[in-house]
Amino acid sequence: MVDQDLTARSAESGHEVSDINPKRVAMVGLALATVIAVSLLVTYGLFYYFYRGETRTRPLPSPLSYSREPTPEPRLSVEPGKDLKILRSEEDAMLKSYGWIDRDKGVVHIPIDRAIEILAERGLPVRAAKSAPAAEANHQSRKEGRKR
Repeated sequence: MVDQDLTARSAESGHEVSDINPKRVAMVGLALATVIAVSLLVTYGLFYYFYRGETRTRPLPSPLSYSREPTPEPRLSVEPGKDLKILRSEEDAMLKSYGWIDRDKGVVHIPIDRAIEILAERGLPVRAAKSAPAAEANHQSRKEGRKR
């Protein structure tokens, strides 16, 4: 019975009469906006209060803090290409020259091309041959290991 009455009134007025109350919706929106505004103001006040308290208790900066300190290691390279060229040229100079490594012990460095030639002439160093009994024992232990 109530449904028929609402339907009749809705048809007469041209809109749904059982909708929510717009005045209440406006009041809830206004209340929500007020709560948000008050929250923002309280938050701002707290931040300001704590900031002032922190800056009051902070000691004054040292006069030395105004001078520029050198950048700690490792420093970034401003011109990495130039630095790499310098490094490679130093390495090439070392690889293509004669020089002393330890004069007291008679240790020298020679150019890499000459070292390759010497190595090709003399061959790689070889270990001294093992004595016959030791070599035979080693050979026997390998055979036993393969059988297992």
